[in-house]
Amino acid sequence: MVHYADGKPNGDLTLRTLAMPSDANAAGDIFGGWVMAQMDLACGIRAAERAKGRVVTAAVKEMSFAKPMKIGDTLCIYTVVERVGRTSMTLKVEAWAQRYLSDLMEMVTHADFVMVALDGEGKPKAVPAE
Repeated sequence: MVHYADGKPNGDLTLRTLAMPSDANAAGDIFGGWVMAQMDLACGIRAAERAKGRVVTAAVKEMSFAKPMKIGDTLCIYTVVERVGRTSMTLKVEAWAQRYLSDLMEMVTHADFVMVALDGEGKPKAVPAE
């Protein structure tokens, strides 16, 4: 059973991956850019499902890292579509670390990602109604 140190995650588990040595600096801390890239992948998955098509990242709003990720931790990304505009969506994203060989889960960072739906020519298109 998983033990959450910082409350429970908000949203749906969208991506889960293992932090490897190639993702870390010499001290064994995982690069923040790697964590952010995984968050972006998760947003792309969730937003493409909602838009029923291609999406791109338009913006990432304020992000700070509360706790480090270490080699061997499992990164769990949770997403929720917070707002849908005409062509864009805002997703709330949380990154949680399940600590190596442990049932402890801690929030690493969170942010709002703005994704834009695109048509076949790469121009913004309306996000379809649910």
